[in-house]
Amino acid sequence: MSTRINTNSFMKKTLVLLVVFSSIIALLYISQARLLNWYYERYKINSVEEIATKIKKQGENEEYLEQISESSDLCIEVYDGEEHEIYNEHAKGCMFRGPNNKITNLMEDMYKSKKNEEFYTIINPEFKSKSLLYGIRLSEGKYVYINGQLESLDQASRLITKQSSYVIVVIFILSILIAIFISNSITKPIREITAKAKRMGEGDLKVEFEHNSIKEIDDLSETLNYAKEEMIKTDDYRRDLMANVGHDLKTPLTLIKSYAEMVRDISYKDEEKRNKHLNVIINETDRLNVLVNDILTLSKLEVSESPLEIKEYDLCKQINDIIGKFEILELTENYHFVTNMPKKAMVKADENKINQVIYNLINNAINYTGEDLTININIKEEKNGYKIEIIDSGKGIDKKDIKHVWNRYYKTDKKHRRNKVGTGLGLSIVKEILNKHDFKYGVKSEIGKGTNFWFIAKK
Repeated sequence: MSTRINTNSFMKKTLVLLVVFSSIIALLYISQARLLNWYYERYKINSVEEIATKIKKQGENEEYLEQISESSDLCIEVYDGEEHEIYNEHAKGCMFRGPNNKITNLMEDMYKSKKNEEFYTIINPEFKSKSLLYGIRLSEGKYVYINGQLESLDQASRLITKQSSYVIVVIFILSILIAIFISNSITKPIREITAKAKRMGEGDLKVEFEHNSIKEIDDLSETLNYAKEEMIKTDDYRRDLMANVGHDLKTPLTLIKSYAEMVRDISYKDEEKRNKHLNVIINETDRLNVLVNDILTLSKLEVSESPLEIKEYDLCKQINDIIGKFEILELTENYHFVTNMPKKAMVKADENKINQVIYNLINNAINYTGEDLTININIKEEKNGYKIEIIDSGKGIDKKDIKHVWNRYYKTDKKHRRNKVGTGLGLSIVKEILNKHDFKYGVKSEIGKGTNFWFIAKK
């Protein structure tokens, strides 16, 4: 696995994004310099229009005209056809204070046009720059002219344009440095995580994924640490499974071989002993067959996508039929099966698979019940289903071990114990079947007070 390609790819993408972003900023900076005169002209025109609007509202108020002309650096002239009254004629670029035929003609044309508003942009011959002339009619026979100088910003624009080249260079250098810093700060822990993940994949489960200052990488580290712990558990379960299956296979195979040799060499002439020895061989073969069938069943449940054969049937009848199969234990070993359930409980499920669930849970209770040899089986009606409980009176399960009981061959003391009936895979089969049905299930247990396995079947 190569981390160099991934690192370079991330760095390149980061660099490209920052360069694009920097280019946009540079373009905006250059555009501002190029359009500075236009921005300023629009700003000045808007300012004059706002002042003209205010003058309209105020009317011919000499105090106001004097004050607004001074504060806005404009010169204002009031003309009634005969007299001219100029305010702030010392404003820079004021075209009212000297003879100027062009502006005089424009003002006369505005006056004679009898328009309420008129606006012109003209060249001020004194400064060779643009100047604004705005005329508004106050009343019949009276006109107000507003004149403002437009300063040339060409020199400032050239200066900004010249500076922009340096700014752009600095921006691009910073972009490269930031890209390198960001990519290294992110890819370094990723490279470390990748290397450790590779070691973990090769079987080194002692690696530890440390936290970083980046939340997403911390989440990844936590996930990989969790995966590592699960792999350790799975490895332990695998070893236990191999040991337990090997033990379950070895014992009956040893007995089969030993009794077969006894029949061949010793008891083949004695019918009674021969039949006894052959029965042992048959029983141990049956046990091997049950073990192999359970392994195959569990394997099929884990990989099969075949649909369940859902139908409606009576759960109470099903449980009574299963208990009947254990009648031999009541007669020969004094087991007690105590039931508490209604006369009928109609459910919708795959009857054959739920049959296996109940059989395995009862069988598990038989193996672990207490000295009273009692197994309680309850059916309780709930809102949307029936809760089935199989309860033993055994020593119970420690809280820290409860979540592991559904794992195949899991043992709290790690010592293999031969079941009276079954293979140690029963609860794993139960779990797979109930998951496929989407039924709720669980286990409640208290040390010294037995264990209650339960699931809820849909009505």
